[in-house]
Amino acid sequence: MLTFTIRRLLLSIPTLLLISLVIFGLLQLAPGDPMAQVPLTVPPEVKQKMREALGLGQAWYVQYYKWLVQFFWIEPKVLVDYLTNSSTLLGWLPDTSLYNGELRVISWQTRSPVMDIVAQRMPQTLWVVGLSYIVGIVIAIPIGIYSAYRHYSVFDQAGTFITMIGFSIPPFFTGPLLIVIFSVYLGWLPSIYDTTHVVNDWASFKVQFFQMIMPVMVLALQTTAQISRYMRGAMLDNLNQDYVRTARAKGLKEGVVVMVHVLRNSMIPVVTVIALGMPAIFGGAIITENVFKVNGIGQLLLTALFANDLPMVMTLTFIFAILIVLFNLIADVLYGLLDPRIRYD
Repeated sequence: MLTFTIRRLLLSIPTLLLISLVIFGLLQLAPGDPMAQVPLTVPPEVKQKMREALGLGQAWYVQYYKWLVQFFWIEPKVLVDYLTNSSTLLGWLPDTSLYNGELRVISWQTRSPVMDIVAQRMPQTLWVVGLSYIVGIVIAIPIGIYSAYRHYSVFDQAGTFITMIGFSIPPFFTGPLLIVIFSVYLGWLPSIYDTTHVVNDWASFKVQFFQMIMPVMVLALQTTAQISRYMRGAMLDNLNQDYVRTARAKGLKEGVVVMVHVLRNSMIPVVTVIALGMPAIFGGAIITENVFKVNGIGQLLLTALFANDLPMVMTLTFIFAILIVLFNLIADVLYGLLDPRIRYD
């Protein structure tokens, strides 16, 4: 397993480089001008100097090389300095001074480092989207298990109906619908997520809890619908296998048969779905974050696309690609832990 993991990590390096080149090429071919947001009163010679300051006058391969150096060399040094100097977790380590003022990946829209903006937006996305994913998994797995064990029962039929709703209704409909019901008519929940709210006592915690209910509900509905269907299908496939009949014939309790033997083998396809869905947490939910005004990564990406902020879009898109490759590797490793028959070495 260790050899397989190291080999996959080494193979991921050229894969990510190729992905970054493809993303960079597509963004270079995309229509739009970063100077379009500049007022018309600005003289053309000033705009030209602004283009040169942003590096737009250089060849594409020069721009790509500079981005690679900034992303893979300069930004890690900034991160190490922060972890050893300011973070609570690693602040006990000796302070480092690796970063010497080199040019970082700069947003064309805000003229500030891209990774600093991402670090500011990430907590909001993890609070809302991350919590909704956890809630969806916690609800979906028991529903899938019980639906498979009592298949074609009233509970299974109701679960199938609810999951079909979760698959069919998009967030841009569910979000406004919940706002109309719980905010406009009932007045129970706030319609806008206040990203500046600080939790420091019980009253502020209740405010935070109530403003998170609707966006978490919208996203958890989709997660529950997807994972519960996979869980039910995998459980049904394994409940009729020979090893299940053998375990029952040996006198094992039904709970042990279902929750140990069947569940462990059924989790393999479910782990794939969960692992591949994890990057979506960091990518945020673009539609839901805009509906509820959550100042997260999804909204940041959408704003950068409208503003033709190529460094921001390039960096965010490549971070998502890294997460997808990483969680694919994690899913492959978990296969071997769940099923002893799977060996990579």
